[in-house]
Amino acid sequence: MQMAISSILIMASSIKESSANGSEDAWSMKISSFTKEDNPRGLLCESAFATLFPKYREKYLRECWPLVKNALSEHGIKAELDVVEGSMTVATTRKTWDPYIIIKARDMIKLLARSVPYEQAIKVLSDDMGCDIIKIGSLVRNRERFVKRRQRLIGPNGSTLKAIELLTNCYVCVQGNTVAALGPYKGLQHVRKIVEETMKNIHPIYNIKALMIKRELAKDPKLKNENWERFLPKFKSKNISKRKQPKKKRSKGEYTPFPPPQPESKVDKELATGEYFLKEKERKAKKLKEKQEQRSNAEIKRQEKRSQSFIPPDEPVHKKKQLQNDPDVDIHKLKKKLKSSQKQGFRQTVNTSMPGTEETKRDKKKKKEK
Repeated sequence: MQMAISSILIMASSIKESSANGSEDAWSMKISSFTKEDNPRGLLCESAFATLFPKYREKYLRECWPLVKNALSEHGIKAELDVVEGSMTVATTRKTWDPYIIIKARDMIKLLARSVPYEQAIKVLSDDMGCDIIKIGSLVRNRERFVKRRQRLIGPNGSTLKAIELLTNCYVCVQGNTVAALGPYKGLQHVRKIVEETMKNIHPIYNIKALMIKRELAKDPKLKNENWERFLPKFKSKNISKRKQPKKKRSKGEYTPFPPPQPESKVDKELATGEYFLKEKERKAKKLKEKQEQRSNAEIKRQEKRSQSFIPPDEPVHKKKQLQNDPDVDIHKLKKKLKSSQKQGFRQTVNTSMPGTEETKRDKKKKKEK
């Protein structure tokens, strides 16, 4: 069985590569059509492929299965749907003349099992179309992070997915832990790259922007065969650690291979001061004397602190300005100003202090009115 499949694949690849030009890109080259006249005797043995489908796809597959059978019977492929086991099987018959069509039929049932509609899955049977099922479940370990990145691939209201489809000319279906892509082989390469980089925390908008630039550069005949790296944007990842930094950072000293010196014990300290050789009474007397000295020092400090509130502060000394010595000041003019200001002040005080002044003014006003 495996030998037969391998022989079919080798035969198909040799037939399709025979018409290709060596200098032309293998992904974008045109594949010549393979007709019944190219293989009139058919295949040597039967080949079959089977795939499982989930329970929720059973209703849709039952509805579209007659259409699948008719589409595959044109190429001489037999298709079976087993609802009890939940599997779809495709197999070659004596009427099958295309050796590679069984691989295309296998891809078709795989796409149908992964929620791709029949209208799109049927396109994989043509020679210039292929499919790619990208497994994204194992690329991210954390479930919440996986869901967020998968949603980033779809975008708001499916806008990001629609942009990818327009730029790559592929149909993309994100379902569960897989992404099913269907379209030309060159576009499938771009779709796989975008999906894998999105799951590695690179936003799809960067790849979309690069594809848009490539699309415009491809229109220019002068730049068609040149390297486009200088035109493409280069994005650097900014991974900033969110760990909170401490307010006070402890600076570590220089590394030394030697351990720190051993701290002195109580006996060592007594030996150094000479207390170790004193008697018990002499030790107690010495300790008592030290305590009394500490108390007397504390009492002196306390008294100084209390007496500070009774010490008067130093008053600022105001120095009189020596106007006579200043050559810019005219003393005679100052005396005249002072005299005039004193006279004006005296007149105002006289007017306000005299009780009869108000009555005289009123009388004057009445006389004028009469």
